[in-house]
Amino acid sequence: MKVRLAGEIDARWRQELAAALPEAHWCDDGDAELAVVANPPPGALAGMPSLALVQSLWAGVDRLLADATLPPGVPVARMVDPAMNAAMAETATWAVLALHRGFFAYAARQREGLWRPHAQRRADEVAVRVLGRGEMGGTVGARLAALGYRVEHWHRGCELAPLLAGADIVVNLLPLTPATRDLIDARFLAALPAGASLVNLGRGAHVVEADLLAALDAGRLHHAVLDVFRHEPLPPGHAFWAHPRVTVLPHAAAATDPRSASAVVAANLRAWRDGRPVAHLVDRSRGY
Repeated sequence: MKVRLAGEIDARWRQELAAALPEAHWCDDGDAELAVVANPPPGALAGMPSLALVQSLWAGVDRLLADATLPPGVPVARMVDPAMNAAMAETATWAVLALHRGFFAYAARQREGLWRPHAQRRADEVAVRVLGRGEMGGTVGARLAALGYRVEHWHRGCELAPLLAGADIVVNLLPLTPATRDLIDARFLAALPAGASLVNLGRGAHVVEADLLAALDAGRLHHAVLDVFRHEPLPPGHAFWAHPRVTVLPHAAAATDPRSASAVVAANLRAWRDGRPVAHLVDRSRGY
């Protein structure tokens, strides 16, 4: 197998991929049937006449699918790594616990030198709505439910407004598609009860930033934990940096682990080689 590497693939990635799939010939040119990519620049896969499969190292493939030079008939597989799902569940659990127990408020009081405990709710009194019920959303929901939270999922085909109306905390894990872009807007936020909180671990373009800031400034939304943004890194001076009701993470909720992800890649490329079904193929009409 001749496999082209493209995008943000450093020496560690190359070492782990080579160890997981030693029979492959890894290259950086266009004379390959397979491509393993990590956020490749537009046009990176142009000029590959023999290309038969693209394997992404990222869970999100919105940028890849937006590349007009991506051959339309070539299947694309996204990264579904149990280790990444577990890491995302850890971050979501931390965020939900911190919001439920008021730990962000305690951190602010520490900076002010205030000793002021507040009433404590049980987990089964907190309604968590998880947007997305794929591999990652399912893992997050199961982890939160195991802690006692009242978890419900939203996915395509379900009515959103009634689900939001009963939410204390919303965790967004949706893929970015034309249907989900700008989903979290003024209308979405108005459907939440006063005092609800948002955890965005999906994509920055899911959120209309001006609408989110307006809801936070008005006090309708209690807090927002944001890991992803429309422009990354988040620009200096952006309102999110210093907002008292916003917690900023540097797109660090769940990094792909080259060790486990390389095993996923190897299994998929061997499946293609042997004529077996390739896992986690993207439906381009849906965008994921």
